[in-house]
Amino acid sequence: MERSAVSITMQKQYLLWALGLSVILSVAACSGSDKEHVDPDGKPIVEAQTPVEDLYNQAADTLDDKKYLEAKKMFEDVERQYPYSKWATKAKLMAAYAAYEADRYDEGILALERFIELHPGNEDIDYAHYLRALAYYEQISDVARDQAMTEMALKSLDTLITRFPNSEFTRDAKLKRDLTLDHLAGKEMEIGRYYLNRNQVNAAINRFTNVVRDYQTTTHVPEALHRLVESYLTLGLESEAVRVAAVLGHNYPGSDWYEDTYKILKPASREKILDNRSFVDKTIDSLFKPD
Repeated sequence: MERSAVSITMQKQYLLWALGLSVILSVAACSGSDKEHVDPDGKPIVEAQTPVEDLYNQAADTLDDKKYLEAKKMFEDVERQYPYSKWATKAKLMAAYAAYEADRYDEGILALERFIELHPGNEDIDYAHYLRALAYYEQISDVARDQAMTEMALKSLDTLITRFPNSEFTRDAKLKRDLTLDHLAGKEMEIGRYYLNRNQVNAAINRFTNVVRDYQTTTHVPEALHRLVESYLTLGLESEAVRVAAVLGHNYPGSDWYEDTYKILKPASREKILDNRSFVDKTIDSLFKPD
């Protein structure tokens, strides 16, 4: 799936912020150490260690040049050489971001999981959750494939939205959550149509019912209702078909799916769905209430 303009803008803003931070943070406590090595004759060689702020800035510049894998390694060097500095914590997150930009999603997710586990109170923890969700989201495949990655994206987006409702990243997460739900509903529809075409009607009904019940905000609900009408008519369950058709007509009166449904009903059934006195409750939720 293509990355949204909103996400790209957020990433750029965050990167600029990170670069600015590298200029103002104090690193006096950890920037002057030396490393001692031994030459072939056994004599000590003292090698000056690059100050942490210089390492971080070089990594940030490399990231800005879109050399993502190189930048990832450089941020990891910051953490390795100065593991107890504030820079190391920031470098962990930026290394994960570099992996994400390099499409090394598995590496990025592992790094983010580690960051979230070790730094749950960090000021950037909401961004870490958001970036993890994006790493899953970018891997969502077409509806013909397994949707495990889509489920993980939804779970990660839900975590961000629930735990950080006021985060600057939550609005975009909500938009992506809607798209993710639509994708999952599309998968259910594909399976349901497969069963219906092979006359496995009860299995098809289960799938279409899942869409209507669990994905009510998606674009697939009108078709799911229509397919339920088809399925019930195939089984000779006229009253159930009319009940679902009434819900479809009430909630999606201008839908092409309602027009198709109306055409396949018997004249007497058409009269019933047009007669408001025949149905007390035409909400979608009414389909799942006990008779």
